[in-house]
Amino acid sequence: MKAVEILNNHKIKRTSCREGIIEVVMTAKHALSENEIRERLSGNYDRTTFYRSFKTLEECKIIHKIVIDNQLVKYALDNTVTHKNEHAHFFCTKCNTVQCLDNVTVQKYKLPDGYSDFETDVLIKGICVNCKNQNKID
Repeated sequence: MKAVEILNNHKIKRTSCREGIIEVVMTAKHALSENEIRERLSGNYDRTTFYRSFKTLEECKIIHKIVIDNQLVKYALDNTVTHKNEHAHFFCTKCNTVQCLDNVTVQKYKLPDGYSDFETDVLIKGICVNCKNQNKID
């Protein structure tokens, strides 16, 4: 799927900045921070244009936020775009990458009466296979 199709499917006005942000996130091998997305974005967009476009894509559930801690947040395409089931994310504490673990599904928790959920985030922290293999070589 292309960025233009994603915007059309979500009935969002096409702008080059929005298309660019989606393209950057789609082609990345792992989730990216706002700064990483901005650095990879071709085109010269001012801060306001970038942040408004970014916020719109997040509010419309085209990209979703993965909160690592109070100082680090990464973004990936939302499940409504990728058609993936809810899944866990893995944060490598060595290389600071976040990867989707599509085969690790998020369980549904039974909540007390009167409670209702709308989202469950599962973040697993550790060392990824690439960093582990690098340590074996060193």
